[in-house]
Amino acid sequence: MSLYEASFRLKHECPYREISERYPDLTIREWYLSDCQVLEITSSEAPTDELLAEIKTIGTVLHESSDDSGLHVVTQSCLCSLEGSILERFEEHDCLYQPPTIHRQGWEHYTVIAFDESDVRDLFQDLEADRDIELLAKTAIAEQRIPHSMLAPVDQLFDDLTDRQLAALQLALENGYYEQPRQTSLRELASRTSVARSTYEEHLRKAENKLMANAGTYLRLVTSGTGADPLGTGRAETPEQRAD
Repeated sequence: MSLYEASFRLKHECPYREISERYPDLTIREWYLSDCQVLEITSSEAPTDELLAEIKTIGTVLHESSDDSGLHVVTQSCLCSLEGSILERFEEHDCLYQPPTIHRQGWEHYTVIAFDESDVRDLFQDLEADRDIELLAKTAIAEQRIPHSMLAPVDQLFDDLTDRQLAALQLALENGYYEQPRQTSLRELASRTSVARSTYEEHLRKAENKLMANAGTYLRLVTSGTGADPLGTGRAETPEQRAD
């Protein structure tokens, strides 16, 4: 089974894209975290006072370096509601978003990974309905060449885990529960907390289930092109073989 990497650019109502359109020498790289956005704003030209003032309105400035040789600013802000929906569309079409989003000269640049070429086509048809979009590149990824960019972002692996579930998981890990042989038991772990054993075990099992569910997509990527069946499950056949 092949994977497909697609790069495209589009125009949509987004404040970061609009800033990049007004300042064509500017590049904005955008990362989505669990509850905020981090922007890296760079330029090879000295910034104007108007640009610096506008940058300060889009988020909290974490780092700023500007002089005659150029500009480098890192900001953090709340999630942009205008662009939240596009990530949901990627998921709807089984396409994995590869950060960062790059805003330059009035365009937003995205890269996605898909398991099937038809998923990319369906995504483009969906986005064309309300955005100007241009395909820049579409490449079939060799079966055994999973790019390093496919490593799962940490915040996505732990998405939806509660604070108690994370604490239960951390306690088990730090005390050797997942070592072979195990260095502790559920009873011993629960005794280190203020909750009953059954409550602690419930937090831990829910954390494990959510973690594996979140990692499932990336596990599929790692194993999709190997063609191996080390456990003899009979599930290593290609889709074409199964069709036969």
